[in-house]
Amino acid sequence: KRMMLCGACLLIIQALPAQTGAGLDPKLPGYFQLRSDQLKQYERSLLPKMNQYKQAADELADFGDHTAWVAHREANGLAEIHENWADLMFVISGEATLQVGGTLDSPFVESPGELRAPLATGGTTRVLREGDVANVPAGVVHRFLVRDGSQITFFTMKIANATIRKLSTTVTNEP
Repeated sequence: KRMMLCGACLLIIQALPAQTGAGLDPKLPGYFQLRSDQLKQYERSLLPKMNQYKQAADELADFGDHTAWVAHREANGLAEIHENWADLMFVISGEATLQVGGTLDSPFVESPGELRAPLATGGTTRVLREGDVANVPAGVVHRFLVRDGSQITFFTMKIANATIRKLSTTVTNEP
């Protein structure tokens, strides 16, 4: 399952429009591809941009109804809710625990439709490692918990007004 989901994320990444000039193909206007080594280069480029929360992010592309980002964290993040955006994340490197669900403690409005809080109560946790893929639906509390001395770098496709639809076929690990 992991390989199929990782493949899906790489297809999404390959569909990014050209923003930087690298990876352009004049035969395919709008086509842009990021190789795994290029994604890891973003990790190094984000290090000098880290804020007081020991995190940094760069928007790679804006498609209108979805945006592509690369983010790096070296400490626990704020708990957050995106009211109108789902987060589809692919871990480039590192490891962190993703707290999902629950409620925000002492929330504040970061920007329209974006709530943040220092902590979240309840929910469940899942460990994310290099190569893992996770989807957090719009309106769901989530927060990265990063152990001291650890880091996580991840690609995120933020998808507007995403709805959950069940696939009509079952995916297995069998060939």
